[in-house]
Amino acid sequence: MKRYYFIEDNLDDLELIERELEARRVVTPQIHVLSQDDAAVQEHRLNEVPSFLKKDVVRSGEIGALIGLAVAIIAIAAAAMTRLLETMGWVPFIFFAIILLGFFTWEGGLFGIQTPNNHFRRFEEALRSGKHVFIVDVEKDQEAALKDVLAAHPDLKPAGTGISAPRWVVICQQKWREFLNWAP
Repeated sequence: MKRYYFIEDNLDDLELIERELEARRVVTPQIHVLSQDDAAVQEHRLNEVPSFLKKDVVRSGEIGALIGLAVAIIAIAAAAMTRLLETMGWVPFIFFAIILLGFFTWEGGLFGIQTPNNHFRRFEEALRSGKHVFIVDVEKDQEAALKDVLAAHPDLKPAGTGISAPRWVVICQQKWREFLNWAP
């Protein structure tokens, strides 16, 4: 899958584009709108970027986990080089290593809450000026449908490409939506 970014200032137009893409079998979890006006995005019933993903929590948490893993390995190695293991055993040092790993992962996540998502930083100026970022993840066989829809909407300005969500994530999100909309 490939991710396409577009910038638009009209949510009515984005709502129409989203419906046209869905009519061409681009499922809702493949389409997102990033905006600072969350209330207007919800009012237009657009699929917004979750607030959790607007921040760099995941990436910073992963970096924190890697740092925590390194510190935990150093702690266990330091314990192995001393005679403490003979008197205390491995258990306290393993627990200490687990605590270090958890602490650094947590701290990384807290740092990430304070920073915008790394993938969305390039759009900060457009967002501050009241524009919206339209994000579409498409597979190769869906690119023609995207091009057809884009041709009918010249106000939608291309803003680059990026790494999309894994296909299995999109499938799981779609199955979850179907489950929630299922009425017995």
